[in-house]
Amino acid sequence: MEKFRLCAFADEADKAISGQVKALHENEIKLIELRGVDGKNVADLIPSEAQGLKKRFDCEGIAVWSIGSPIGKVDITSPAADELDRFKRVLETANILSAENIRMFSFYKTDSSSACFDEICRRLDDMIAAAKGSGVDLCHENEKGIFGDTAEHCYKLHAALPAFRGVFDPANFVQCGEDTLVAWELLKPFMKYAHIKDAKEDGKVVPPGVGIGHVPELLPKFAESGIEVLTLEPHLKSFVGLAALEGGDTQHVGSSFKDNREAFDYAVNTLKKLISEC
Repeated sequence: MEKFRLCAFADEADKAISGQVKALHENEIKLIELRGVDGKNVADLIPSEAQGLKKRFDCEGIAVWSIGSPIGKVDITSPAADELDRFKRVLETANILSAENIRMFSFYKTDSSSACFDEICRRLDDMIAAAKGSGVDLCHENEKGIFGDTAEHCYKLHAALPAFRGVFDPANFVQCGEDTLVAWELLKPFMKYAHIKDAKEDGKVVPPGVGIGHVPELLPKFAESGIEVLTLEPHLKSFVGLAALEGGDTQHVGSSFKDNREAFDYAVNTLKKLISEC
């Protein structure tokens, strides 16, 4: 396990923070990518709630690696000021929790026009400017339905915004018809960490290494490039907040496990085995 530090979206194990902490401890994971807090999205936390979480995580020996925010998962036609204000609140939460990163996206209802790309960059650049000096990296995740869905589009974003880092998600690339090995070679200079999620050709999410996302082949490539943290994002069972994350589309989420905790534990053990073999 010395190749990587493991992190997880523990809200996939339990919506309650108490259950998330338990799942992390019992799977020997010390980092969390915080997204759902007792059924509430991390972007909706107020400072006092974030401060309470910080104390709890410190006592439990858990560090917040990244804020798994929904920033940028809005239409590009929505008011820019509203999303910038929401970002600033998430940044405050990240600072309270001593998070190193904020995971974010690049807007829905975009097109290939230069005017649209300029507007995407303007909005993201305003967020980058707001975060300057905070010590928090802004990390774009490739995702179906947003501008940064394909490797080519992600590359265009990173080339235009050098301060923008990246999160590499194999399953999301599979769902966009991308070859993950090709995508990695193009994007590796910009990537800070990876989400571990795999999918089959039909887009259905499956345990790591079972799909066509080339997770076993990517792991040594991640290590060679200097990636130190892998965030497990199983998506093997429906969980609180999933419908909102997927725009209401949960058809690609597996359901062969009796409950969320069983699915989470299985994904963790599968990833640990793949790491030991790479």
